Amino acid sequence: MSLLSQLPEITDTRPILIAGPTASGKSALALEIAARHGGVIINADASQIYDSWRVITACPSEEEEAQAPHRLYRHIPFDATYSAGHWLREVTPFLTGPDRPIIVGGTGLYFNTLTQGMAAIPATPPEVRHRADQMTREALLAELDPETTSRIDALNRARVQRAWEVLTATGRPLADWQDDTPPPILPLDQVVPVVFDVEKGWLNERIARRFDLMLDMGALDEVEAMRGRYDPALPSCKAIGVPELMAYLEGDMTLDTARGRATIATRQFAKRQRTWFRSRMKDWIRITP
Repeated sequence: MSLLSQLPEITDTRPILIAGPTASGKSALALEIAARHGGVIINADASQIYDSWRVITACPSEEEEAQAPHRLYRHIPFDATYSAGHWLREVTPFLTGPDRPIIVGGTGLYFNTLTQGMAAIPATPPEVRHRADQMTREALLAELDPETTSRIDALNRARVQRAWEVLTATGRPLADWQDDTPPPILPLDQVVPVVFDVEKGWLNERIARRFDLMLDMGALDEVEAMRGRYDPALPSCKAIGVPELMAYLEGDMTLDTARGRATIATRQFAKRQRTWFRSRMKDWIRITP
């Protein structure tokens, strides 16, 4: 049965937001909505912005891109700096364009900046970021204030490092900046907000099948093509599956081990996403595949 049956009738031109954990079927729903009601599909996934990856980050295929307009996919160089602030600035023009925005992805922070607003935090100085890059996640976390720690995903190094950089660069905790956030560009009452609420076992099976499918579709060739430019410190090179397949190509592990570790990492990531969505998106329309 179509997932559209779980949504309210789409009778107006309000933007549609589709959030959910990896491998849950978000992109398929976005394509179905675009086919039936029109619209432009806009990426809200931090791993899918980089031009170096298509298969390994499950970006839309060329066939899918031919079915509907797609924006903000694979448009940033692999070594470029990018943040939720960059994404918010890039997505804003599409909110008043001629086509209905169908914003889809798994990066909850992107959706938060859109529907809850974003604090005007100054850019992080390069020297502060360099210091942070040399520290462990635990060391960064130890210096954060309790309120900020309670608001972020403490297992997500990128989120922990960002909070540490804000505190170090500005002298103010990230939580203080968040409390001074201006009004959102797109409040929830102006959109159709949809979040996938999926069962753990069902999702884990899909994750395992999808990584094997990625290998069949050329994920290994994609990683091989980046071998000479690979930098494990870059966010783009931390995409799940990239470090594992690179380790295989370097002879540090077998392909079966790389597959297993990537699958486990994806499951752990999906678990954090599910927890985050359930706690932060309580007012969203929940659908279950």
